[in-house]
Amino acid sequence: METNRFEIPKEMRSMAEASFEQARKAFETFIGSAQQTAETFGGKSDAARTSAKDISAKAIAFAEKNVQASLTYAQQLIHAKDLTEVMRLHTEYVQAQMRALAEQASEMGQTVTRAAMDATKPK
Repeated sequence: METNRFEIPKEMRSMAEASFEQARKAFETFIGSAQQTAETFGGKSDAARTSAKDISAKAIAFAEKNVQASLTYAQQLIHAKDLTEVMRLHTEYVQAQMRALAEQASEMGQTVTRAAMDATKPK
């Protein structure tokens, strides 16, 4: 008998998968609403309004990417075969998220800096 075997009972796996799908659908609904709200910032070409819309859209895109990565990770954990696979998945997820967050922070910093520079330009 294998002692390193990691098995989720079938009923618990089914319940986790159903909860996972519910969470994914709720998130998709949330993102749809958030994107629609961001689009209502207006069609005027005013620099401040455009910058706010860009920053909001970028923040929503980052949130969507991060939640999708978390949902994918959760789904992978549900199907993990053993503790070694759980640890490998966790390590990969943490490393990928650290890279993603660093890239997102840099990109958001550049966007905010551009917005501040645009806001201070003479008209």
